[in-house]
Amino acid sequence: MLLLFGGMFAIMYFLILRPGMRKNKLEKQYQSALKRGDWVVTTSGIHGKIFELGPDTVTLETGAGKIKFERNAISGELSKARYSAGAEKKE
Repeated sequence: MLLLFGGMFAIMYFLILRPGMRKNKLEKQYQSALKRGDWVVTTSGIHGKIFELGPDTVTLETGAGKIKFERNAISGELSKARYSAGAEKKE
């Protein structure tokens, strides 16, 4: 019986907990390496360019203006090719 519970815990650890911890670690590394001018997307789906960085906040320049977010609200970097000056808009 103890072996069964141990096996279930091991399966949950390797399939659920460990990948989540790895993703969190990578996000924290990315958030600490942000710099002005990076194109990013927030966890709420807002796309923008980093205008200003504070210790805990980020100001994004979007089409609607400048918006201030917490640093941990930045979820990923957008492709530089997607927003470069010479890139064509895909429909």
